[in-house]
Amino acid sequence: MKMNMLKALLIVSFCCSQLFPKAQSDGAPDTAIVADGATPQLVARNFSFTEGPATDKQGNIYFTDQPNNKIWIYKTDGTIALFLDSAGRSNGLDFDNKGNLISCADEQMQLWSIDRNKKVTVLINDLEGKKLNGPNDCWVSPRGDIYFTDPYYQRSWWTRTKPEMEAEKVYVLRRGSKTPVPVVDSLQRPNGIVGTADGKFLYVADIKGNKTYRYTIGKDGSLSNARLFAPIGSDGITLDNKGNVYLTGRGVTVFNKQGQRIKNIPIPEKWTANVAFGGKHRNKLFITASEGVYVLDMKVKGVE
Repeated sequence: MKMNMLKALLIVSFCCSQLFPKAQSDGAPDTAIVADGATPQLVARNFSFTEGPATDKQGNIYFTDQPNNKIWIYKTDGTIALFLDSAGRSNGLDFDNKGNLISCADEQMQLWSIDRNKKVTVLINDLEGKKLNGPNDCWVSPRGDIYFTDPYYQRSWWTRTKPEMEAEKVYVLRRGSKTPVPVVDSLQRPNGIVGTADGKFLYVADIKGNKTYRYTIGKDGSLSNARLFAPIGSDGITLDNKGNVYLTGRGVTVFNKQGQRIKNIPIPEKWTANVAFGGKHRNKLFITASEGVYVLDMKVKGVE
């Protein structure tokens, strides 16, 4: 009698577990990405609009304050210093393989390379005589190709009031080339962009279409196999060493590499623009959020 009741209870328990599987919480072992007890810590809040974090080989994080036309450094010792004034209204940043800082300098709708001595080289000034919409975010592949998004956002520092380009596209400037080539022209407003450390995949957020896509990167730098990755757009994107993808906007929303949402990290600001991993061990999540910048200790590490 007792044995039959036990069997019945086991059968019911098994059936319920199949019909109603336990939801993975943010603190589940396979989705625990934030360090135990850690919360976002405000580093500074004396900017107008922060953007474009990029991390050098030492773990220092460079970021922009576009309205004030400056690039700042958040150092591994926790201090902030000015890196470049009159910074071309830089927005998104990334480092190339030689340690040059690649900048989406949209004051004149250009793409810049800034060396360690702060010498600026203009990589792209126009495309067939037409000014770009305004390079917004960029990623340098392991082979040295520069992918960047070119949405149109009317800026108060421009004299023009309409775009010269026909569409808002994603471009690649191949290593050694001086002419960007469009690789995606099907998005409404491409914005955040990042690729995997092995150079095989590229993530691009369509902020206006409210979707994020993943593309396969070919040996020639071309893109193929477009796949919807997440049902939300993003201003900026980064990745960690588990393949998780971090999207921004209302806080930071994290998706695993299968495209399943695993966490939202609230940030007490009206908008979270971009995000990157930095620090000596690449385990600090650095968040540019409107007028402030925040850091969050993580269990995972960055791979860009």
